[in-house]
Amino acid sequence: PRVSAQLSASPGVLVSPNPPCSSASAALRPDGLRNPWACPLLQPFFCSFFGSLAVAQDLTEDEETVEDSIIEDEDDEAEVEEDEPTDLAEDKEEDDVSGEPEASPSADTTILFVKGEDFPANNIVKFLVGFTNKGTEDFIVESLDASFRYPQDYQFYIQNFTALPLNTVVPPQRQATFEYSFIPAEPMGGRPFGLVINLNYKDLNGNVFQDAVFNQTVTIIEREDGLDGETIFMYMFLAGLGLLVVVGLHQLLESRKRKRPIQKVEMGTSSQNDVDMSWIPQETLNQIMQSRRDKASLKQTET
Repeated sequence: PRVSAQLSASPGVLVSPNPPCSSASAALRPDGLRNPWACPLLQPFFCSFFGSLAVAQDLTEDEETVEDSIIEDEDDEAEVEEDEPTDLAEDKEEDDVSGEPEASPSADTTILFVKGEDFPANNIVKFLVGFTNKGTEDFIVESLDASFRYPQDYQFYIQNFTALPLNTVVPPQRQATFEYSFIPAEPMGGRPFGLVINLNYKDLNGNVFQDAVFNQTVTIIEREDGLDGETIFMYMFLAGLGLLVVVGLHQLLESRKRKRPIQKVEMGTSSQNDVDMSWIPQETLNQIMQSRRDKASLKQTET
């Protein structure tokens, strides 16, 4: 019974439904031949033989299943690899369509800052841009612009300066120089910003080009010479504060003087006759008396 149960559990193996029996009639088939399944001596041999066949068949089916899964995974990976180049190509095409114009390989540009690469706040910054036409056709230099941008994101503008229209034709194998100047805002002093200077030009076929002549992060320097608005305001504030202190002290002294009582000095009763003139020499008294007489005589003559 144990062997027959194993065979029945194995797929693809034919098991006789007739249980083993010891009778001769059960061992014979309808055609008169002996039935090998019914022989008790041969049953263990048949069971072991068909059991090994069933195990081999199961292993073969498992291997085929694993191979099918591996093939499917390889097909999926191939599809992903085929899709990735397509996506990259589409992204490149979108970048080319939405991107800014690039520089022409037939042109070369240089830049020179007149006062060095120092950018003082609220002061003029002047530079020269050189353009060289290395091609065989004319280039039309249209404009030159500059802008300060946020150093972490160059798409964000901090200060955008006016574009300088040029409209200059540069023949082949010729050079041209352009001058541009701008003034950084005073509140930008002491901070880093991205400076972008673009030269815009085109050829005779209408192809537009743009060359980033300067594209770096610079630091705006605070002005140290002269008086700025903050310094003037500080001086005015200190002067006003000093004036208030002086006025307050003056008012304090005046109030103290008013509070003090005025001491009255008694003079008593006196007259000119009470004056003691004994200490004056007699000659001086005579002169005084003579002068008084002369004055009195003059008054009488006038009347």
